Amino acid sequence: MRVDTSGVHYPRTIGGSPTLKMSPGPRSTIDRRGLCGWLCLACVVLGLFVFPAAQAASADWPQWGGHDARNLVSDERGLADSFEPGKRDPETRDIDASTTRNVKWVARLGSAAYGNPTVAGGRVFVGTDDRLLATSSRFKRAKGGLVQCLDEATGTLLWQLVIPMRTNVPDDVWFTHQRLGVCSSPAVDGDRAYVVTSAGDIVCLDVHGQANGNDGPFTGEATYMVPPGKDPIELTDKDADIIWRFDPMDELGVRYHDAASCSVLIHGDMLYTGTSNGCDRPHKRILNPDAPSLIVLDKRAGRLVATDNEKIGHRMPHCQWSPPSLGQVNGKTLIFFGGGDGVVYAFEAVAQASDKPVYLKKVWSYDGNPPGFKFRDGKPIPYYEGDKRKPYSTNENDGRFLGPNQIIATPVFYNNRVYVAMGQDPAHGRGRGLLHAIDATQTGDITQSGCVWKYPDIERTLSTVAIADGLLYAADLSGKLHCLDADTGKKHYVFDTGAETWGGPLVADGKVFLGTKQHFWILAAGPEPKVLSKTRLGAPALSTPIAANGVLYVTSQRYLWAVEKKE
Repeated sequence: MRVDTSGVHYPRTIGGSPTLKMSPGPRSTIDRRGLCGWLCLACVVLGLFVFPAAQAASADWPQWGGHDARNLVSDERGLADSFEPGKRDPETRDIDASTTRNVKWVARLGSAAYGNPTVAGGRVFVGTDDRLLATSSRFKRAKGGLVQCLDEATGTLLWQLVIPMRTNVPDDVWFTHQRLGVCSSPAVDGDRAYVVTSAGDIVCLDVHGQANGNDGPFTGEATYMVPPGKDPIELTDKDADIIWRFDPMDELGVRYHDAASCSVLIHGDMLYTGTSNGCDRPHKRILNPDAPSLIVLDKRAGRLVATDNEKIGHRMPHCQWSPPSLGQVNGKTLIFFGGGDGVVYAFEAVAQASDKPVYLKKVWSYDGNPPGFKFRDGKPIPYYEGDKRKPYSTNENDGRFLGPNQIIATPVFYNNRVYVAMGQDPAHGRGRGLLHAIDATQTGDITQSGCVWKYPDIERTLSTVAIADGLLYAADLSGKLHCLDADTGKKHYVFDTGAETWGGPLVADGKVFLGTKQHFWILAAGPEPKVLSKTRLGAPALSTPIAANGVLYVTSQRYLWAVEKKE
């Protein structure tokens, strides 16, 4: 089937920043006082503004993507090209260090890990679910999330934030996947870490935890970390210290779907994050289409500063999960955002907070779904026809189904271009994807004029791309790693790992690192595929590896390995 790659235009809308009148949407029945007793931290990403060319070797990795542009590339050197993850003790379930090779330390996680670790200031931050608490005398498992802060040198636990499952949500809200735990990466800025939690709220944490006291204004951690109605715990220096929290469900009428999954971007005094607003339980309608998809908070106090005004909820069929990125274009700082409607947006960054929340100023938009993905025989293709689980679906899960997609991956900014691939919830199965290279220097509706090139030979993906030395690496859901010329989109190779892949590739030290449901792969970087090693971890690796300060960090659903070359 030939893919129609012609463009679709939206009306040109470049407006100012009027005072925001927020529609709260349907109100939650949650007791806000009780809510403070159990929502917590989990899912974000961001840090300092550094272009890929300015990345330095032996550096921290403080946010999702390492840097604001979100390009999954590190200048670290001397990384191992293979490792042995070790054998698990059948009683303690800990990894026997004597059976590992090229491993500095191993930390146990719960039973789920979808976000990526971040490293800053001698600490490693990682999100998981709360299965580790099943036998704890202080905490009981509540099928929620957990954020752990570990010592970078030893992997020892410094403190943790427990996030019980959010209860009393409206009946039509499908938010049961909190059991997946923290799906996003903490963003570290100085002595503060910012996370979107598994319960959907955004929290600011003291990187020292309770070890240096309980700093305010938020001081209710003892109640926050237990389910509603349970007795508060007695805080210790192993517990997290929440500075402030902001709840998009309660404050903005956001209705999460499946899971809260976005990583925070920090620029100046502002935090940018998606809301995970989505559809109802039977997947028939967006519960509050007027709720924002992208919000901006003051990082110092957690106050709402701005939102988008694109009404994305009126066009998206499923959910909003893509994290934002940032870049300097024509002397302006732009925020790039992948919409749940399949459109890439560029907004001007907020210079300073106003007295009241405002709307973000849109610079351009680019529709990632060409007509061939939207229409068949002149009629719209239903989004859920592409969901293999539906009884009426025509998707045979062979990668050939052609229909509308959303954006789950993060737009990557590189050399005045934005690179992003299309996809759907992995539970929907395989299907046709599309990888775009977009000219970020234009304005207005740039669906046609801003298209540098399209690559149609990729399947649906959740993965963010990596660009280094003129080559672009992109993984799709089926487990294929695509290597393209970043400038032209010309294909160099497609390497099939043979297993489903959710995370993106990391490029560092002349190597490409990629996790799948079956193996962790290390290939030589370059225009020809060359496998250096593949390692079975004992559980799927569904997140993206990172590198910081000479160490490669590899996460499976159950363990975090700090991989260091020792031979």
